[in-house]
Amino acid sequence: HVKLVESGGGLVQPGGSLRLSCEIIGITPAQYTIAWFRQAPGKQREGVSYTSARVHTAYYRDSVKGRFTISRDSEEDMVYLQMNNLRPEDTGVYYCAADVRATSLWDEYDYWGQGTQVTVSS
Repeated sequence: HVKLVESGGGLVQPGGSLRLSCEIIGITPAQYTIAWFRQAPGKQREGVSYTSARVHTAYYRDSVKGRFTISRDSEEDMVYLQMNNLRPEDTGVYYCAADVRATSLWDEYDYWGQGTQVTVSS
């Protein structure tokens, strides 16, 4: 049974930082592309970042480049999203997703977590 569990969300002021965690259960994460998506109220879900299967290349949407960093801890089967210099427009529910065939943020992902809320506000 595959399960992805996000944590680390919260309320933070503009310019602040958060680290999101995704615990991956039931698959071998190294063989999967792991991605972070977000959905703001009233908006469509959008891809934020991914780390590719096997070679673990990182990709970021333009609006988060230089501020967000995706990383893996293979021993703990965890994927993290370090978010620095947060902006109000980063607010949303952040989801972790995994897929063995995905090579971009626009592919279909088989496995999804329940999400964690990130709110950036003063």
